[in-house]
Amino acid sequence: MTAAPPGLRHVLHLDVEVGVPVEVGATAAGIRRLVPITGGTVAGPLLSGRILPGGTDYQLIRTETWTEVEARYVLETDRGELVYVRNRGVRTGSADDIARLRRDEPVDPERIYFRSSPTFETSSERLTGLTARLFVGSGTRHPRSVVFDFFEVL
Repeated sequence: MTAAPPGLRHVLHLDVEVGVPVEVGATAAGIRRLVPITGGTVAGPLLSGRILPGGTDYQLIRTETWTEVEARYVLETDRGELVYVRNRGVRTGSADDIARLRRDEPVDPERIYFRSSPTFETSSERLTGLTARLFVGSGTRHPRSVVFDFFEVL
């Protein structure tokens, strides 16, 4: 007998504010970009609060259509709890759309595949469930922000 496919439950909505990207340039692995995370908000049934400034979205543009992303940042809940987030993912689209994103120009979110797998670390007893579950994310890049919705895999 085959197990039923897992379901998803929406747990967090993030509006991540970002600064001007620093493009290191073409390396042997691809074009390296670092995007500073300057703040933002988080809300959902698990917690609400803010995204602390100081994180970074590390991007590796492997080809003109495929980018690997890995963001690391800290959430602070309205209760003062801290949650470290490591969000790894992939963003793909046409060469033209990816070039527009690199220039911080708007692109229709329907034209971009942007998915991730966030992990969490926290010392909060109330939020330890975040560290023992799998999550997936769906993102949308805007010129000065990235919007993510995270879902728990049930």
